[in-house]
Amino acid sequence: MKKTDAAIDYWAKELAPSTHLRKWFGHDRAGWEEFRSRYSTEIREHRDEFDRLRDLALKGPVTLAYGANDAIHNDAVVFGEILLAHR
Repeated sequence: MKKTDAAIDYWAKELAPSTHLRKWFGHDRAGWEEFRSRYSTEIREHRDEFDRLRDLALKGPVTLAYGANDAIHNDAVVFGEILLAHR
């Protein structure tokens, strides 16, 4: 699905994994745990944006989008876990 077709109200680009991290991971499951750790660190570097999205999630549902083919090993899974832990 194209981003323009997704009817997105708020796009938190700063909270997406960095290009460097995405390329390093390359959706290789062998690096999954390290990806989770590195991505968690990147999220903490954008605390204001994270807090804004968390506040939106406390008011109602949010949808986390990802571009990977793997529904279990992707950035939305990691972000969702962190978001739920900070409710």
